[in-house]
Amino acid sequence: MQKEEFLKKLETELKISKNSNHTLRNYLKANNDFLNFIKKDPDKIEIDDVKLYMAENLTDKSSMTNIVFLAALKYAYSNLLEKDVTLKIRRPKKEEKIPTVLTKEEVSKLISSIPNKKSNLMISLIYAVGLRVSELVNLKVSDLDFGGKTGYLRQAKGNKDRTFNIPEVLTENLKEQAKTQKEKNKEYLFTGLKGKLTTRNIQKIVQKAAKKSGIEKDIHPHTLRHSFATHLLENGTDVRYIQQLLGHSSLDTTQIYTHVSREQIKKIKSPIDLL
Repeated sequence: MQKEEFLKKLETELKISKNSNHTLRNYLKANNDFLNFIKKDPDKIEIDDVKLYMAENLTDKSSMTNIVFLAALKYAYSNLLEKDVTLKIRRPKKEEKIPTVLTKEEVSKLISSIPNKKSNLMISLIYAVGLRVSELVNLKVSDLDFGGKTGYLRQAKGNKDRTFNIPEVLTENLKEQAKTQKEKNKEYLFTGLKGKLTTRNIQKIVQKAAKKSGIEKDIHPHTLRHSFATHLLENGTDVRYIQQLLGHSSLDTTQIYTHVSREQIKKIKSPIDLL
């Protein structure tokens, strides 16, 4: 089997399995780059070829790049050629990077620096519910059930649906926004002049607000999601509930927030204070 046929079949397999566009793009690129470097047909690939590529191309990269590369090759060769060319390769440990988190005061300051009502509502909702940016831009008017005080995230990351509680403080503004969109026959809760918003639109709003607020931290939309989880933890919410609210498949992913909860750490007394 030649490279072009192999990659086309891989793309088909990824689409049939309903993998995300992000996974599809990464897996195709990883396999294409690998085959371009090794210059062999896919069915001639051996484990030593994989090791050679990693030694020459991935040693200076993050451990996550290595992990994604190996996952991409394992998926491709296991599904298309029924062999695992990564079987005896030791996986590098995943680096645990502690995320940037805002204090409650900083979140308030950031949101207050956004004068536009719709933009303010979008950023407030990201923090209030712990949304991913992709989840916000894909939120539809029909996904909000004001009677049940519940919102629905359809086919979120990992193709999993989940629900969220509509925040009381945002309810009236969300109702007004939903009504406006209905009157305009718009499907999505938030749209711009050119139609559906992109994640880049939201990133620009947050970057502008961060600069205006004067907060000296590297702030992105996802920072608000991190802050949402950390503040819930500081308020005493069980980490297992936070896992469900964030839509994490594994509790291990959510555990990172136990490392950044400053308020929880402050409550720990030194043994000498207990003598």
